[in-house]
Amino acid sequence: MYVNIGGDVIVDVREIVGVFDIDKTTVYKVNRNYLSKTEKSGKIINVTHKIPKSFIICKKNLENIVYISPLTTTTLQKRMAQRTQF
Repeated sequence: MYVNIGGDVIVDVREIVGVFDIDKTTVYKVNRNYLSKTEKSGKIINVTHKIPKSFIICKKNLENIVYISPLTTTTLQKRMAQRTQF
């Protein structure tokens, strides 16, 4: 199943490792360092030009890809739950 994470970007729910609130998690230095390191390696994809509210870590081909999303974690979790209830 696939879920729209903002903009025109759709990801496979099975690839999602975690969904994180950007304001709450970037308070901690370790999380800021992780995002900075991931950005430098070119593995961050910003899906919109709006204010970011969350980031999604996906595992693709044994690599982590981070998507920056304008959607809240609550909205993303609801969308994922809808996609997995069949």
